[in-house]
Amino acid sequence: MTTTPNPVYVALDTADVKTALALAGAVRPYVGGLKVGLEFVSANGPDGVRAVVALGLPVFLDVKLHDIPTTVAGAVKALSALGVAIINVHASGGTAMMRAAREAAGSGVKIIAVTILTSLDDADMEIIGFSEGASMQALRLARLAQIAGLDGVVCGATDLAAIRAACGPDFTTIVPGSRPAGSDAQDQKRVMTPAAARAAGADILILGRPVTAAADPAAAARAVAVELGFA
Repeated sequence: MTTTPNPVYVALDTADVKTALALAGAVRPYVGGLKVGLEFVSANGPDGVRAVVALGLPVFLDVKLHDIPTTVAGAVKALSALGVAIINVHASGGTAMMRAAREAAGSGVKIIAVTILTSLDDADMEIIGFSEGASMQALRLARLAQIAGLDGVVCGATDLAAIRAACGPDFTTIVPGSRPAGSDAQDQKRVMTPAAARAAGADILILGRPVTAAADPAAAARAVAVELGFA
């Protein structure tokens, strides 16, 4: 059994605080952190985030900020005060915006850039108007985030090898949408199993519905922990 930190963060994607806290309590023995996103934050605001932070696990605040540098800096400053460990912004907001976010964050808060959403594939990129495929664009944005001084990126599992090679071992990679073998991919397109994503270089794995929508979320989280050698 490994002594490195458990890389699995469970996504508490619900608008209800009681449901989120119950899920967190059930999976807590088998995970390394928790993620709260737009649905939860929109419904519950700072008090809801503080309630999750109070559980004592690292919290990834998945709000995907994307605005002018001054606005993003103000938001990051306010959100950093909530005690979260990670906040993300969109890399496509540009270098100045990302630098403003990094400067506004507290020293104990990682600022991570979203590259290309894992619900998008090459066909979607073409429709949007990008000439390069999803993985090439993710790599371009990861390099930009590193230049801007950010701590890492959110990317698809299939983007990991190129990003790790270009940005080095100390650049944090967060991979959402991992799907255990046999799970429905649902709206995720660029996915791997947790073990495959970890082997490809993921530092943090975000698991949502395969755990939270399971009949027994604790058992589902434990199965992933066993697969990765953390239980």
